[in-house]
Amino acid sequence: MAIHGILRISLIAILLVVMTLAGCSCPYSFTGASIPPHLKSLAIPFAQDQSGSGEPLLSQNFTNTLTRKFIDDNSFIITDKTKSDAVLECAILGISDTPAAITTGEQVQSRRLSITVQVNYRDLKMKKTVFERQFSNYGDYAATAGQAGRNSAIEQAIEKLTEDILLETVSGW
Repeated sequence: MAIHGILRISLIAILLVVMTLAGCSCPYSFTGASIPPHLKSLAIPFAQDQSGSGEPLLSQNFTNTLTRKFIDDNSFIITDKTKSDAVLECAILGISDTPAAITTGEQVQSRRLSITVQVNYRDLKMKKTVFERQFSNYGDYAATAGQAGRNSAIEQAIEKLTEDILLETVSGW
């Protein structure tokens, strides 16, 4: 009976260690997930704003957020195009701002702001396009929040978009 008790305690201890490690709040990263070994550096030129939205800092905020995501992920060395192995070119195609929830009295309660971006990811060493596709994501805000709410929704959409682009770039091979 003593051996069974020791085995049971050992198994419980091992199980607790495994569960603790599996559930740790370690930073999540795809670092090197499936990026070909010949790609070490990436250029992220300033995103072109073709949306016609008139949002003055849209391109700058999008480009800065995307660059920060790649730096934080540590998958590539971020450099300029003349020194890079790959390039990620982005164009902001559009912004839509539509009602998301309407009350019974037909009052707009919340709005959904969506941003669509065209991304062209090219391997400069092998001289080939890895992917060329559109990404779209959104942020919601209260209809009564005005410009501050709209700005917050733009930030939300940019955060989601740049995360989607990062994941596709580092794990889409």
